[in-house]
Amino acid sequence: MRILPIASGKGGVGKSLVAANLSIALAQAGKSVVLVDLDLGASSLHLILGFNARKHGLGTYLSGAKVRFEDIIYPTDYPNLRFVPGDAEIPGLANISYRQKTQIAKRLLAIDDADYLVLDLGAGTGANILDFFLLSGRGIVVTAPTLTATLNAYLFLKNAVFRLMWDSFKPRSKARAVLESLKKDGASLQRAYIPEILGRVSEVDPASRAAFDMRMSKLSPRLVLNMLEDPKDADKAQKIRRSCREYLGMDLEHLGIIYRDDLQDVALGSRIPIIRYKPQSVLSQAIYRIADKLVSSEGDEDAFLDPEYLDDSYGAADTEAEADFEAKMDYVEELLSSGALTQGDLIETVRMQQYELGQIRKENAFLKAKMAKALSQGFKV
Repeated sequence: MRILPIASGKGGVGKSLVAANLSIALAQAGKSVVLVDLDLGASSLHLILGFNARKHGLGTYLSGAKVRFEDIIYPTDYPNLRFVPGDAEIPGLANISYRQKTQIAKRLLAIDDADYLVLDLGAGTGANILDFFLLSGRGIVVTAPTLTATLNAYLFLKNAVFRLMWDSFKPRSKARAVLESLKKDGASLQRAYIPEILGRVSEVDPASRAAFDMRMSKLSPRLVLNMLEDPKDADKAQKIRRSCREYLGMDLEHLGIIYRDDLQDVALGSRIPIIRYKPQSVLSQAIYRIADKLVSSEGDEDAFLDPEYLDDSYGAADTEAEADFEAKMDYVEELLSSGALTQGDLIETVRMQQYELGQIRKENAFLKAKMAKALSQGFKV
């Protein structure tokens, strides 16, 4: 069973959209898929999936009710796809205990009749989210081209590396003492330069460093860049990759790009996944393309260690960005010529996008000023 945790550094970048539609695409490819809503504080995956609410979910299972885990794995309207809903209405579910987290993980890993286990995780860098993400070395990080989204994607991966360090360094070891000294000051931990930390660990505790390197060698997350507006947006993926290679000692595979599509809002309002609502849309075709990459890589899990393979994944994403942009423009022209989209509609859409771009530019200028000030003071993200 291949485990696909899907995470994001911040909310609003389409993580659950990718999780739901990618699960359907894999199921349509003949794979047995179990999709799990682990965004425990804000469970809403059922809305995107168009899944009718059931009496029991992860919340009722964890609350001590007499419900077997097998009873909350529900069939869906899609052949080969089963779904484990969350329970956002149960107080405190976002902050489950270590015991509850371990209990869920064991139950999920014990599923033996699925090809793919897709985990839709909550946004942010909480310990529970990071631990579920690290159930696989090939998790997927979904982000958008905005500065805040790409920065948060990088910070998510940085926190994942810190979490891996913590788990690799045994209690009362000299390596753990190095981390403990940083943890006493949360600001110092965030500013910490990982290669420097590892250098200190190598000096005082080489065995712990070797244990970390062994686990780190199996960590090569994958990136999906969502909500593109322009082919140039695809360049943002390379910036995340460079930061990860330079500061985290980790490389990323680029799974693909997805353009923003207003049809997704219509599909969500109708509680129909976009891949069913409009399977020929540019967005849906991008999801199918990502699913094809996952299926075609089965049985060749070591390929991600090849730098040339990773380089090719970014080149392919750039080509996809150009091709999808052309397809999107052709679709707009088709709507205009058919009368389904008036010039007034198009003008209003452009105005709204200009306003949104203006807000993003202001936000970026503010963040750049903060980053420049922090860097001048020796701050390293």
